[in-house]
Amino acid sequence: MGPARSIEANPVNENPRIRRALISCSDKLGLIDFAVGLSSYGVQIFSTGGTRRHLADHGIESIDVAEYTGFPEMMDGRVKTLHPKVFCGILGRRDNVSDLQAMHEEDIHPIDLVVVNLYPFEATVARSGVTRKEAIEQIDIGGPSLIRAAAKNHEWITVATRPEQYSAILSAVEQDGHTSLSLRRRLASEAFSLTCNYDQAISDYFRSESCGDELPVNMTVRLERKNQLRYGENPHQKAAVYRIPRSSEASVVNARQVHGKELSYNNILDLDSALSMARNFAEPTVTVIKHNNPCGAASHPKIAEAALAALDGDPVSAFGSVLGFNRTVDLATAEVLVEPGRFIEAIIAPDFEAGAVGVLTTKPKWRDSVRLMQVGHLARLDKETSIRFIAGGALVQEADSMPSFDNQWRTVTEVEVEDDWQEDLHFAWEMVRHVKSNAIVLAKHTALIGVGAGQMSRVDSVDIAIRKAGERADGSVLASDAFFPFPDSVEAAAKAGIVALIQPGGSRRDDEVIEACNEHGIAMIFTGTRHFKH
Repeated sequence: MGPARSIEANPVNENPRIRRALISCSDKLGLIDFAVGLSSYGVQIFSTGGTRRHLADHGIESIDVAEYTGFPEMMDGRVKTLHPKVFCGILGRRDNVSDLQAMHEEDIHPIDLVVVNLYPFEATVARSGVTRKEAIEQIDIGGPSLIRAAAKNHEWITVATRPEQYSAILSAVEQDGHTSLSLRRRLASEAFSLTCNYDQAISDYFRSESCGDELPVNMTVRLERKNQLRYGENPHQKAAVYRIPRSSEASVVNARQVHGKELSYNNILDLDSALSMARNFAEPTVTVIKHNNPCGAASHPKIAEAALAALDGDPVSAFGSVLGFNRTVDLATAEVLVEPGRFIEAIIAPDFEAGAVGVLTTKPKWRDSVRLMQVGHLARLDKETSIRFIAGGALVQEADSMPSFDNQWRTVTEVEVEDDWQEDLHFAWEMVRHVKSNAIVLAKHTALIGVGAGQMSRVDSVDIAIRKAGERADGSVLASDAFFPFPDSVEAAAKAGIVALIQPGGSRRDDEVIEACNEHGIAMIFTGTRHFKH
């Protein structure tokens, strides 16, 4: 215990010089240069375990925390920094005489900079075959405590949690010997976000083990900003795109932009929809999106033929559209896309052949503006969670992404479904789930030829889809996302020459609808599954 003496507090708004730093990092990226810089400005470094050995291997001196506290690391390093001499040095208020007197009496050194990052829990649990014991050992205890303590006392203490923060801190120390209050506040905010996300990742892991399919009682959405956008849906709205930490699946957010202007808010929405539709087909498939609804789509053994059929689904609406592919865009496909009269805003695909990129970025008038987004290998995403924010809260559900089970389908009419219609019925039923309700799609030769979306009346959606298809409606099949409440839609389909309907069934007037189909010689399948998309 040091001798008793009078202690004077520092002024509230004084920026304290950084004289001592505590460094304990799992991620050593950039650490050596940072520590060398701190040492060159006379900063005394305290460190622990593996970090101290790493510094020593590079000739950087540091004081062992165990030597300073007089308490050894224990339990394979589980306990090393959790000591009053460490936490009082961080939490002590520099403008509080009582705090300073206590620190002096107990020979506690003020710590001005805390440099800590956490055990890689998320990376560990993401590994294939990781055991529960391995996961639990990666739950950091001392690290979050040090970070929270430093962030709480940010009026005096600087906290660094990411290598990207080192240069700003080092620059401030080089120039002034201390950091500014505004920088410390920003770093504190980032520190609390880090510990919040870290705890949420641990919670998610334990919930996945114990809750099964049950939706959680509490939910925290963890997002990190990837890019700020020029504006949102309209120029007066601010916007940014955020990424789920450590997400790796093929998606717009994780895509590599091969060419083109900056993506807009609406581009991203449409690209996401285009990819969501295309990825669910096993056959080579192309989707054409306009205002977040499909105006064309097609499957074909040759991706170029699929692209041609998809664009011909509604050529007028396809002008200025966004395209989604579930196969590599090859040279033949690129030649289809740049035919005269076409204008394409953006294309998302697993990959692009070099020749295709050359054609798309040199031949058409829109070559400089088209966005080409490469996502890599596509896989169907099952068991996704859908979150929609509403005033005061959010609606959470399992996404409607599960495969269709045609073994549950049943023909309910006297007219049987012909074998030649099966592919079109499967194609139409997969597409209708992606169209805004009330949703009607017409398909022929595994191509979308008419869409009725978002109407308040189902028969209005039927009329729009038939009008879009024109003469092509003759011999096509029709899919409805929900049941027909009245026979009027059947009558409209019969006049257009539609040969088969597929719908969930379940209306009180199902018998009337079935009777109407029998009268007009139309086959109808009940799937037992509804595909509303509001």
